[in-house]
Amino acid sequence: MKSLFHFAFNVTDLDQARRFYAGVLGCTEGRSTDSWVDFDFFGHQLSLHLGTPFKTEATGHVGSQLVPMPHFGLVLELPDWQAMAARLQAADTRFVLAPQVRFEGLPGEQWTMFFYDPFGNPIEIKGLRSFETLYAA
Repeated sequence: MKSLFHFAFNVTDLDQARRFYAGVLGCTEGRSTDSWVDFDFFGHQLSLHLGTPFKTEATGHVGSQLVPMPHFGLVLELPDWQAMAARLQAADTRFVLAPQVRFEGLPGEQWTMFFYDPFGNPIEIKGLRSFETLYAA
């Protein structure tokens, strides 16, 4: 079964959302009204609606680090992840966790970075040498 992921959440300013999701992350804008806008989030659909963003807390234990929960994000192959990290750094993104490798040399080795969108919605982007290792135990 082939499927696409859809995630709808709140932002407080659609123009600022366009600058971030299209301008910084490189997403393509889809349909919109004066109260929401859709983006092609690397093959998946994000629907950003005007409203109060959800509450998050740094309660996710990953290794020795706490990460914001809940969060959403992407899994990219390593060269694409490196390009995204460079794009975010060039945009002066303030990282919760700067681009780094976790679980180095172990099954599940991954590169990761955490940051917030302009509305406080946490995003994680993971990088893998191969998508086949995503669920490696």
